[in-house]
Amino acid sequence: MNPVERVIRGADRVQQKRRLLGFLFGVVKKYGDDRGGALAAQLAYYGFVSLFPLLLVLVTGLGFVLHDNEELQRDLIDSALADFPVIGNQLKNNVTALEGNGLALGIGLAASMWGAMGVTQSAQHAMAEVWAVPERDRPGFFPRLGRGVLLYLVLAGGVIATSLYASFGTVEAAGALALLNLLVTMGLNAGLYIGAFRILTPRQVATRRLIPGAVLAGFAWTFLQLLGTYLISRQLRDTSEVYGFFAIVLGLIWWLYLAAVIAIYTAELNVVLAKRLWPRSLVRPPLTGPDQRAMRDEAKARERLPEEDIDVTFRTSATESSVE
Repeated sequence: MNPVERVIRGADRVQQKRRLLGFLFGVVKKYGDDRGGALAAQLAYYGFVSLFPLLLVLVTGLGFVLHDNEELQRDLIDSALADFPVIGNQLKNNVTALEGNGLALGIGLAASMWGAMGVTQSAQHAMAEVWAVPERDRPGFFPRLGRGVLLYLVLAGGVIATSLYASFGTVEAAGALALLNLLVTMGLNAGLYIGAFRILTPRQVATRRLIPGAVLAGFAWTFLQLLGTYLISRQLRDTSEVYGFFAIVLGLIWWLYLAAVIAIYTAELNVVLAKRLWPRSLVRPPLTGPDQRAMRDEAKARERLPEEDIDVTFRTSATESSVE
């Protein structure tokens, strides 16, 4: 055993013996096994492609429903864009409502909504991959489409709840009220993530399994918003005119990717907790029990047909394994 391998195996023994370290490494390992970076990148890409059509639908729909209440229209739009504090103002200034005759408007809205469904399809695929749901048991096209519409309804409800909360005037409070505002915001975000995780995850997974990661995701998203607000108020206050279009594109991609990473990592945390996939081995051989369960799940997730059954076995030899 060379010195480098000796150090790595020593670190492996330490993390396997310490519960918290082993759990954290288990989450990171599961993220790598599922190619979580690729899932997050795909989710961020479809989020970027879908955002402008979705905002177009939102602005146009609010124009129809609340045509007599421009102040409420502004409040709802501002609440939706508040999730993107770095580039929210630029988005608001670059998205306007669709106009025209009824037929053309209906076609335009339908096309925009169809384009906005890409991110929901990508998110459902990511959750199915993370939970290693066999491909034969995953929802079909139309159920996924229905779940996508339901997700947007839940997000719309979140926007309305945020606007109503902001109307109480506590968002800009200080001291104890600022702490209360932070806790309420975290609670709202956690509730939205619980709803989103439930809609996006195949029904085979119990709702209680989704709560820990969804709550953590709500907290993480809240702090990400606070970070963006800090950057706006302290660092990027006078840069919007300089960067212009590049600020929108780069800032939006960066923001969406961070949001996607949060979603995938917290979903992985749920899986590791639910299936007890820790401690994992840093170097192999030997494989731990959680290693074998994770590899077995990954293989069985590729089952496509009802008559197909993938069986995974592990040989006693330290250097051999087989998949049957």
